[in-house]
Amino acid sequence: MKGYQSEYQRWLHHQALEPHLLQELQGLSEEKDIEDRFYRHLEFGTGGLRGVIGAGTNRMNTYTVRRVTEGLARYLVQHVEGAQNKGVVIAYDSRHMSPEFAAEAAGVLANHGVRAYLFQELRPTPELSFAVRHLGAAGGIVVTASHNPPEYNGYKVYGEDGGQLPPHAADQILAEIDKVEDELVLQALSLEEGIARGLITMLGDEIDELYTERLVGLSLQPELIRAVSDEVRIVFTPLHGTGNKPVRRVLEALGFRHVHVVPEQELPDPNFSTVKSPNPEERQAFTLAMKLAEEVDADVILGTDPDADRVGVVVRDAGGEFMVLNGNQTGALLLHYILEQRKANGTLPANGVMLKTIVTSNLGRAIAEKNGVTTVDVLTGFKFIGEKIKEYEETGAHTFLFGYEESYGYLIGDFVRDKDAVQAAMMAAEMAAYYKGQGKTLSQVLHEVYETYGTYLEDLLSFTFKGKEGQEKIAQMMEDLRRTPLTAMGSLQVEAAKDYAQGIEGLPKANVLKYVLTDGSWVAIRPSGTEPKIKFYFSAVADNRTVAMEKLEELKSFVLNLIQ
Repeated sequence: MKGYQSEYQRWLHHQALEPHLLQELQGLSEEKDIEDRFYRHLEFGTGGLRGVIGAGTNRMNTYTVRRVTEGLARYLVQHVEGAQNKGVVIAYDSRHMSPEFAAEAAGVLANHGVRAYLFQELRPTPELSFAVRHLGAAGGIVVTASHNPPEYNGYKVYGEDGGQLPPHAADQILAEIDKVEDELVLQALSLEEGIARGLITMLGDEIDELYTERLVGLSLQPELIRAVSDEVRIVFTPLHGTGNKPVRRVLEALGFRHVHVVPEQELPDPNFSTVKSPNPEERQAFTLAMKLAEEVDADVILGTDPDADRVGVVVRDAGGEFMVLNGNQTGALLLHYILEQRKANGTLPANGVMLKTIVTSNLGRAIAEKNGVTTVDVLTGFKFIGEKIKEYEETGAHTFLFGYEESYGYLIGDFVRDKDAVQAAMMAAEMAAYYKGQGKTLSQVLHEVYETYGTYLEDLLSFTFKGKEGQEKIAQMMEDLRRTPLTAMGSLQVEAAKDYAQGIEGLPKANVLKYVLTDGSWVAIRPSGTEPKIKFYFSAVADNRTVAMEKLEELKSFVLNLIQ
C-alpha cells in the first residue's frame, strides 16, 4: 500500500477521530485528493505552519496543531531554562477554527506542565510579540494565516525575544515534531482543567493598555500632531481582522478625532466576505474604503491584514485620485519622515541602523545613507530583522531606527520584534497630519523623495503551482536557472547573478536568486515558504518615472515569456 494510503487508513479507522473530520474523510473519492491530504505532514519551517483547514496530515486541524505543539513543548522543556514557569503566550486572529486551535495549543503545553497565557479574544500578531517580551515568557504562538484565503489557517512560533524563530531553533523544534509517532493519540488538557490547575492564564485588556502606551511613545511630533489632528480625516479598514481595536485606540490617544472605520469590514468575519482577498497589497481590498473616503473627503486610507502585522496605505495623487502605495513606497516615506524628524529634534544617533530585506528597494538605502544612517540587508522574512535588532542590542554596535520589507511589513519601536501594522498605521497617520500642516499630500512628498534620490519603481509577479506536482515544478524552475544563469534580461545586461543558496554576503543560505543589472535595477526570484508560489521581485531604477516604467515593463515581459 502506498504511504499516503496507509496514512489515510490510519486516520479513517481511528476510533476517536473528530466526527466532522471523519465525515470529511468518508466523503473522499478522488485518489489525487487523498494523496494531497496525506502524502506528507504539513511542513513546519521558520515561518511555522500554514495550510488549508481540513482532514489529513497535510491540512490544518486539531491533530496537526497538537503534533506541532507537542514538539514545541518538548523543545522548550529540554532547551529553554525555566520554560515551564516562564510559559508561552498564545494569540489568535479572526479565522475559522482560530480560537479552537489556540485552546488546543494551550492544552498540549499545559499537559507538559508548561504555563500558557491565552488571550481571551483575538489580538494582533505584534501585540503577541510585545506580550512575550513584557511577561518574560519562553515563547509565543499566533494562530493565523495572515492574508491567505478564508479556507486557510496557520501557526507561527515566537522565541523569548518576541521574534519569529531563527532557523536553528526551528530545526530543533522540527526534530522534536518528527519524533511524534502518532498525532492522533496526543493528550491535551481542556481549557477548564488547565485554568483550574493554574496552568492556563487568560489575558484581558491589561496587555492592551501597556502596548498602547508604548505605541503613543513612538510619536515624533505629539504636540504638533495634536494641534493639526482635527483637520485630518482618516479612513481605516481592519479587513475583518484583529486591527480594529488597537489601531483605533492609538489614533484616539494621539488626538485624531476624524477616524472613519469602514462599517462593512469593521467586525471579525472568518469568510472575509467583502473582499476577494484580505490582503492590503491588493487594490481591490480597498474598494469599500475608497468609497467611504470619497464621502468623508479623507486625506489617507489605512488598511491592516487579518493579524495586523502588515498595513497598506492609500493616498491621493496630484489629480485627487486614490493611489495605493506599494510596500517599498510606504517604507521609503516612513523612513524619510522618521529620519527627518529625528534629525530636527536632535534624537538621531550617530550609530543608527536601518534594516531591510534583500528583495526590498534600494531607495531606503539611499535615504538612510544621505542621513548618515547605516543600512543592513537581511534575508526575506522579518525574523531576520528581529535577529539583527537582538544582536545590536547585545553588542551596542548600532541603534535600531527602522526595519521594513517590501511586503508591507514595518517596525519602528523595538518593544515589538515582528512587523507591526499598528505602529506603522499610527506613524502613517502622524506623517499625513504633519505634511498636511505644511500644505503637502503624501503623494507630493513621495515625488520629492524621487526627485532627491532617483525614481525606484517596483513590482511583484507571483505564480501559483498547487499540489505535489506544483512543488516539483517550482523546484525544477530554480534548478534550471541555477544550471544556466541569465546574462541579460531583454536589453538590460546582468552585472551579477547572486545565488543566496551558496551562503553569500554573510547571510545564511536561502533559496533565492538575484540578478543585479548594470544600471542598478534588479530581479529576484524566490519560492514562497508558506504558499505554493514562486515569486519574482522587480526593481527598476532611472532618473525619471517614464524611463523607470519602461525598464520595469521590459523586465516583467521577459519573465512572463520565461515562465511560459
